Amino acid sequence: MLRDEVPSVPRIDLNLLRVFDAVYEDRSILLASKRLHLSQSAVSHALTRLRESLQDELFIRTARGMQPSARAEAIAGPLREALLTIQRTVGVEAFDPSTATRTFTLAANDYLSAVLLAPLLRRLAQQAPGVELVVRPSTRLDLAEQIDVGRIDLALGLFAELPQRIHSTCLWQQQDVMLMCPGHPMLELPAVTLEALADYPLVTLSVGGQEEGAVNGYILERGIARQSEMFDRQRLEQALAAIGRRPDYKVTLPHSLVLPQLLEQSRWVAIVPAPLARAFEQRFALSQRALPLAVEPSPLLAIWHGRNSADPAHLWLRQQLLEVAATLAEQP
Repeated sequence: MLRDEVPSVPRIDLNLLRVFDAVYEDRSILLASKRLHLSQSAVSHALTRLRESLQDELFIRTARGMQPSARAEAIAGPLREALLTIQRTVGVEAFDPSTATRTFTLAANDYLSAVLLAPLLRRLAQQAPGVELVVRPSTRLDLAEQIDVGRIDLALGLFAELPQRIHSTCLWQQQDVMLMCPGHPMLELPAVTLEALADYPLVTLSVGGQEEGAVNGYILERGIARQSEMFDRQRLEQALAAIGRRPDYKVTLPHSLVLPQLLEQSRWVAIVPAPLARAFEQRFALSQRALPLAVEPSPLLAIWHGRNSADPAHLWLRQQLLEVAATLAEQP
């Protein structure tokens, strides 16, 4: 092959690749046909042509939908990126939130959903009535893969490492605090000490442990290190070890929903992010106090695939999140 010679590639209609991308994402010919505004027979015919061109089954019909073959899995990510590159090169349409009809998919845990979703949805109802949100849990899925193949538009959380392909913006600096019921004996102390903290049973939040691949409180997936512990366990244990004490972990929860019930009229103390503590103070009359140890705040990030950085719709949604986060940060 000459140096400047371009390798031969199959001559494939670009529309067939758009059909492949839609079926891969939706796992359904029916849903793909609605997305592309085509008939089901047109989508099926397009898949047949593409199968012949690539000499692969690509999708197998099962009770769970159209399951991709190994070849389809291999080409899905690069193909999605190529299609988006073509779209950006040819020209991206302006995004008008007042008339747009689009669905964004976010990945977030229940704590972030609790503090962010209500104000964000109120804003969307006013500015973009045709925009819909789908929120998926960020705890039990391969987050990196979901972002890579375009199933997740934005993921929210604490991340220790991000590969170059993943871009991010900081929503706020997150600090851990203690949360307890009104009348808790610790509230009567002039200053909470490590010794006092060690005297009380602790309730903590954790979305994954070593059995799920967590190392030092983070799960590593395809270059993304995401938080599994919802507090700085290592710093707490080191601080208590320095005074010859150990934390009394009474219960570890995968979500925050049951926290108010557990803390009600009990001696238990929860360690939670400050925004969640503030929300529970307002709704359930709980009380928060600062931890008696130095813990650096952590940046709470929104992350997305770099191919979407210049997309006007993505830019608009990220701006809405930043503005909502700013209002939450201003609350006492």
